[in-house]
Amino acid sequence: MRTLLPLAAMIAAAVPVTAAQAGQLTLERIFASPSLSGPTPRLLKLSPDGRLATLLRNRADDRDRFDLWAVDTTTGEARMLVDSARVGTGAQLSEEEMMRRERARLSGVRGIVSYDWAPDGRGILVPLDGDLYLAGLDGNVRRVTATPETELDAQVSRTGRYLSFVRDQNLHVVEATGQNQRRLTTDGAGTVSWGSAEFVAQEEMDRHTGHWWSPDDRYLAVARVDEAPVRTVTRTAIGTEGTRVYEQRYPAAGTPNALVELYVMAPDGSGRVKVDLGADTDIYLARVNWSADGRTLFVQRESRDQKRLDLLSVDPATGRSTILFSETSNTWLNLHDNLRPLRDGSLLWTSERSGYSHIYRFRSGRWTQLTRGDWAVKSIEGVDETSGRIYFTGNLDTPLEQHLYSIDMNRPGTPRRLTEQGYWNVAEMDGRATRALVTRSSPTQPTQVYLADARGERLAWIEENRLDDSHPYGPFRAAHVAPTFGTIHASDGTELHYRMLSPAREPGRRYPVFVQVYGGPGSGRQVTRAWVNPLHEYLVQQGWIVFSIDNRGSPDRGKAFEDAIYHAMGTVEVEDQLAGVAWLRTRDFVDGDRIAVNGWSYGGYMTLRLLEAAPGTFRAGVSGAPVTRWELYDTHYTERYLGNPAIDPAPYQAAGAVPPSSRITDNLLLIHGMADDNVVFENSTVLMGALQGRSFPFEMMVYPGATHGVSGEARQLHLWRTIENFLNRTVRDGEVETPPAR
Repeated sequence: MRTLLPLAAMIAAAVPVTAAQAGQLTLERIFASPSLSGPTPRLLKLSPDGRLATLLRNRADDRDRFDLWAVDTTTGEARMLVDSARVGTGAQLSEEEMMRRERARLSGVRGIVSYDWAPDGRGILVPLDGDLYLAGLDGNVRRVTATPETELDAQVSRTGRYLSFVRDQNLHVVEATGQNQRRLTTDGAGTVSWGSAEFVAQEEMDRHTGHWWSPDDRYLAVARVDEAPVRTVTRTAIGTEGTRVYEQRYPAAGTPNALVELYVMAPDGSGRVKVDLGADTDIYLARVNWSADGRTLFVQRESRDQKRLDLLSVDPATGRSTILFSETSNTWLNLHDNLRPLRDGSLLWTSERSGYSHIYRFRSGRWTQLTRGDWAVKSIEGVDETSGRIYFTGNLDTPLEQHLYSIDMNRPGTPRRLTEQGYWNVAEMDGRATRALVTRSSPTQPTQVYLADARGERLAWIEENRLDDSHPYGPFRAAHVAPTFGTIHASDGTELHYRMLSPAREPGRRYPVFVQVYGGPGSGRQVTRAWVNPLHEYLVQQGWIVFSIDNRGSPDRGKAFEDAIYHAMGTVEVEDQLAGVAWLRTRDFVDGDRIAVNGWSYGGYMTLRLLEAAPGTFRAGVSGAPVTRWELYDTHYTERYLGNPAIDPAPYQAAGAVPPSSRITDNLLLIHGMADDNVVFENSTVLMGALQGRSFPFEMMVYPGATHGVSGEARQLHLWRTIENFLNRTVRDGEVETPPAR
């Protein structure tokens, strides 16, 4: 019988404090195991009966390998349910599975990456190494599939009777006992696939499934995707042991998307009907949901220009559809997962029609607004229909924090905050909204997880992650620097929030500045009251001030704040970042001649645009995996903000980073993964050619086999050694002069 211990005790037992750990942070320690931030659990869920909290937890000796754990919500005792090293086969992942992980930003993760509770609470479906396993709560694990092919998008049906998955581009269903496996579709091959989300749905729409069970298991709604219209591009993935060439269907901005249809069928594949999605086939299948009684299928249909979103009510027996309501925008609509069908036939929904995301109730064709104000609802986390309470996360208190709140849907008033101030919180609730798993962190506390009741009272720690001497970060606590927060104003008077970490300042001394930038829409905010990246703490110990600002275009500040970049990428967000640098230069402790900027992905693009917009402002810039030509990026993301280049190419020409690269005069380090299928390597080669064409010297580091992120402890260490050496030479120590412009 397994010994049961609280997770915190297991961490302490597994992490001896060595002499090498004591004292100042090092890059070697930052990228070694265990993680300095302590356990970083993923995919927290409550069992159907609420007795167990399950999570994927990384190992103390391998921070990138995750196993399935369960924590008793009464006693706090923890046990491993599935050991990924013992249960898995270690089989090589298929190319399709690796790409799905890349879409979910899990390319560097090993072991278990997903799981699904059976509705009866007696077992858990665990995909691992391309096959499916059913884990019992007694520690027994049963293998369900054993094939050379990979089973994708595995689900447990809503009653728990069936398991469904995609194999060889067709949808399969098997009884939970492992008997009577059926292939429900037969023409999945070549460009056609059933039951899986297409590329842009996974990458940009946050839709990672392509089939949906009705509550009574009577029906399955299944997407059929045909990529035949999508342009084929040749992607060369240069690896450490050779080069592979892929013929990839990539929907670049302004080019055709995949054709997506939706069908409804029985669990044995019979009675198939096609859902009427309208005459226009150039649309996005944004979301699919079932009503509480399973009699109605709700489909969100988004227009190609993303300015209209229709909620369709579909009869699953016939496929006939009607429009319940539509959302429209003059710029774009942000997709969400906040549709909640209620038992009385009404719907909960969030809309930005007031300028901020708020909760509305739709009943019998009429709208009732339930929350309001100059703040944003992020996500509806749970609904207790018996008591009439809605639970949601949002930023009513401050844009720097996210909290769990509740309101009475029948007598809405001021929301009640259920989480403690000073933290960034996310929550996962049970189906009846009686309990919540709250994940939180603060600038001085790494991620914690606790179980709370419906009033927000903490019942038990699931992962206390106490920051004491036994914690991996324990030896470095004394030198920890908490950030300071403040505001400056954009040129139009808009308030912008900044975050700054600084060494203990000596009178009269001026310090170099490391500006960390992302700046793009939709995600990537830098200025929140969350745990500080240990890399930034390391830079502070090396004498840097670390500074970030959330510019216009960033999310969570209302639609007007975000819409400022519409058809104008590379303008207001650059202007706001430069306003932050101008403010820094007024501080008597800042060396205005030693400022560096660093960013990845959109942040890499921003680094280039900043160097182009204001030569001489920065001593150096580090641009990682940057988009340099937006025509090379995908339809759903790029057209949302810049429009369709096949109709109007002007915004793309203005937003590109290659033509204005002739203005770069400062030190530049360009970094890219040579197998990146998101921001493809061509983005950097185009820029390289332009810089070389004018004989401008720059530095370059490429990573064979790396996709959009550089993963693995050794390569991450190499990456940051490269960045540090570059910045020390060009900025901090000032040994290299700014390269000459031509």
